[in-house]
Amino acid sequence: MSFSKSYIFLVTTLLLITLSHAAIFTVVNNCPYVVWAGAKPGGGRRLDHGQTWDITVPAGTQGGRVWPRTGCNFDASGRGKCNTGDCNGLLECNAYGVPPNTLAEYGLNQYMNQDFYDISLVDGFNVPMEFSPTANGCPHLRCTADIVGQCPNELKALGGCNNPCTVFKTDRYCCNSGNCGPTEYSKFFKDRCPDAYSYPKDDTATKGCPGGTNYRVVFCP
Repeated sequence: MSFSKSYIFLVTTLLLITLSHAAIFTVVNNCPYVVWAGAKPGGGRRLDHGQTWDITVPAGTQGGRVWPRTGCNFDASGRGKCNTGDCNGLLECNAYGVPPNTLAEYGLNQYMNQDFYDISLVDGFNVPMEFSPTANGCPHLRCTADIVGQCPNELKALGGCNNPCTVFKTDRYCCNSGNCGPTEYSKFFKDRCPDAYSYPKDDTATKGCPGGTNYRVVFCP
């Protein structure tokens, strides 16, 4: 199979445009313990205290996530298990993590070429987090409260604090019908981390920043 020079030029140009608008997500572990970062897209990486990991994310990515995993043990082939944030028992994640895990969520180059991003506790909490655009004027988001230590008994999990949907699986907490509001449990999360999503319809937590921005995700900021 052969391709014309004009076709190759067009494909190369489109590739260069895509790469030039890709965002860099720098993941930093400031925790005094090991965190295994998970990312979709991106995969996964063990991060000792002070280590960083740069992830190149294509423009237009929707449903992107970065999250911390704790209590992990992987063999030489990258298979194992984590107490929190596990992604099908793999070091290199190809699916979202299992609750509880603190989430940095984003969509790049969306409406009016804006990035949209948030910290979410809809999957619970395991590690304190900051999610910060590098562009001036865009909000920095933080969730650094001792949620694990203060977690209600019925939401406690090994290494984390579950969101009530994970535990009770009812429409009141999971918003399956679309008609739901704050609860006593979502208020527990919101009072401690006002920057973060506390339940699925908590739309006040989403922020915007111009497309082409790079980001930092810091564990234990």
